[in-house]
Amino acid sequence: MKILVTGAKGFVGRNLCAQLNNIREGKARCYGDLQIDKVYEYDLDSAPGQLEEWCRECDFVFNLAGVNRPKDPEEFMKGNFGFANTLLDTLKKYGNKAPVMLSSSAQASLAGRFGNSEYGRSKKAGEDLFLQYGQENGVKVLVYRFPNLYGKWCRPNYNSAIATFCNNIANDLPITVNDPSVELEMLYIDDLVEEMILALKGKEHRCEFDGLEVLPAEDGRYCYCPVTHRATLGEIVDLLERFRKIPETLMMPEMPAGSFAKRLLSTYLSYLPKEKAVFDLKTNSDRRGSFTELVHTPNCGQVSVNISRPGVTKGQHWHHTKWEQFIVVSGHGLIQMRKEGTDEVIEYEVSGDRIQSVIMLPGYTHNIINLSDTEDLVTVMYANETFDPERPDTYFDPVEKQ
Repeated sequence: MKILVTGAKGFVGRNLCAQLNNIREGKARCYGDLQIDKVYEYDLDSAPGQLEEWCRECDFVFNLAGVNRPKDPEEFMKGNFGFANTLLDTLKKYGNKAPVMLSSSAQASLAGRFGNSEYGRSKKAGEDLFLQYGQENGVKVLVYRFPNLYGKWCRPNYNSAIATFCNNIANDLPITVNDPSVELEMLYIDDLVEEMILALKGKEHRCEFDGLEVLPAEDGRYCYCPVTHRATLGEIVDLLERFRKIPETLMMPEMPAGSFAKRLLSTYLSYLPKEKAVFDLKTNSDRRGSFTELVHTPNCGQVSVNISRPGVTKGQHWHHTKWEQFIVVSGHGLIQMRKEGTDEVIEYEVSGDRIQSVIMLPGYTHNIINLSDTEDLVTVMYANETFDPERPDTYFDPVEKQ
């Protein structure tokens, strides 16, 4: 299959072409038997004649080209409607009936706050043109009205509030929020790309629109991405501020699978300047070695790394409710546990040569001993709750009674 992408260097185009090329090169094998032979990336700097050549050869067209922020509002119609005419005329010239996807906008609904949008009118004109082209030429047309888009490589201070917020907060620049209660419907770039690949496979999601409301319909004239999220500007900024503080707090916000928070954090991190991609951790050191907390979570505890010097024993305590996992990644050691009130000692010899996880059972006093005379023992430790100095739930008791 040969695919033409117009507007290939824009935000959506870059992300889509990256994944299409991953499929073409055999790097993304999760799409079954989808075969891509060529990805034609057309943009403003493409050589003259390439549009003609690629319109003649392509088997599918993603039309992402458009104008978002022209100096003159009249350029909306020229950029969004004019190029669409050129593209469709070129396809007709070569009798190419390849399916055509059109990137439109929620503003094309001309509903609510978009009722007097020159941009929306140009997008609506493009939609009508494509739908008419499909009817008159027996061509499959897929018109998508996208809500607010966000994700890596989105240009800040252009047409995405989220891109601007992420960029500015990541780079310690001011942001302006006039009304924190304003709610946005948002579409993450990877979810959009997944829908585009479904469209390529003939499995697009169809719908009709009632203003801005999506009405799923198998035979609908329009298409939509089923995975979107809603949040207020205030909620978005609050999340971003928490992300900004991660190097100080080590606290990772809750990010359930499929959540907006998970997508927003990936987006925010893509705007970090290089000097912020690395940060120091607080290490507590003494003659026995060191202990460094790596990550905290609101509900699932924390992860730390412990280094024990040769011959050193650490631990010798127990917990009522807290439990831990010890994972030795380097060195040679011994983990001992004894159930409180008994004399039986359980032992596990551990080594970085065989990565294992040993659970420190609640109600069992436990320790970890570095058996080496020369090598540090490095242990990754998980605890099911973050340490609370007011209620540490930690009680000293040697595993082996003297």
